[in-house]
Amino acid sequence: MRIAVLGLGFMGSTHLKALKNIPEAELIAVVSSDEQKLTGDLSSIQGNIGGPGEKMDFSRVRKYRAIDQALGDSDVEAVDICLPTDRHAPVALAALRAGKHVLVEKPMALDGATADEMLAEARKSGRILMTGQVLRFIGAYRNTAVAVKSGKLGRARSAIFRRRCAAPGWSRWLGNPEQSGGGVFDLLIHDIDFCLMLFGKPVAVSARGYEDLPRGIDWILAEFEYPGIGCVVVSGGWHHPKSYPFSMEFTIVGDKGTLEYSSEGRPLSMYREDGEQESLASTETDWFAEELRYFIDCAAHGRRPDFCPPEESAIAVKLARLMVESRSKNGERIACRL
Repeated sequence: MRIAVLGLGFMGSTHLKALKNIPEAELIAVVSSDEQKLTGDLSSIQGNIGGPGEKMDFSRVRKYRAIDQALGDSDVEAVDICLPTDRHAPVALAALRAGKHVLVEKPMALDGATADEMLAEARKSGRILMTGQVLRFIGAYRNTAVAVKSGKLGRARSAIFRRRCAAPGWSRWLGNPEQSGGGVFDLLIHDIDFCLMLFGKPVAVSARGYEDLPRGIDWILAEFEYPGIGCVVVSGGWHHPKSYPFSMEFTIVGDKGTLEYSSEGRPLSMYREDGEQESLASTETDWFAEELRYFIDCAAHGRRPDFCPPEESAIAVKLARLMVESRSKNGERIACRL
């Protein structure tokens, strides 16, 4: 599968590292307006996970300065969109109309109507559309989904998901909610999507929090209402610049035990109703390579990405928008008519 990476920032660099380990993928082109990055020098790139950028060999890669150039290249079969969030939807739509398969970084879009337009265009074009909801490809989260869906945990009774990091000083556009959607769309879109994977659509959302982006704070605590589940909470966001560490964690309580995981040194375990602890940890692989490999396989075989369906990515966008709306209304309960 001949693929072009659009955007050479933090996520573009991360995806390029992953692509080197996927024999089925041929990096044919990159797109950037930054001349230094087009030389392959990505060493100035920073982000909230993984190491810094590195120098790459682009000697055999087509280097485009405009997205239209890549979309007009008939040799490009698929595009990997790693651009600022407000450009995800318009570029994905243009790529689908140009006959390309599309992997678009999360979030899929910044509003539900635009996400629905992307779904419609993918159906019309007959091309594969997938959002990079990489959480689904992380071993601890995959094993959790198996435990919940198989009935191993019994009926879920409550769940708490947390995700936090420093305010994103590495990319100025992230601090502009018109471009990024803020911490909810940048970070918590992962946990929103994971709730959909585990439990489906909630019937209502309520949220409270605090936003002071000039000081680097964008925090929220949201409750998703599910019949039969006592409480499902998604919490976290951006906490002051630079020094605050990234972390992700969850606790899910079921009739047969409790599942718990933290990226801060607590591998996935099930604390069973018989009082025993059972490790469900797995050897972690490159999350992004797993995600890209799955997308490329789906695109190569014209197969729907059912493990990471774009329809659920679109619902995640709608739920994120409801969370922000409820926070602005001091926790008002909003029905999810999705």
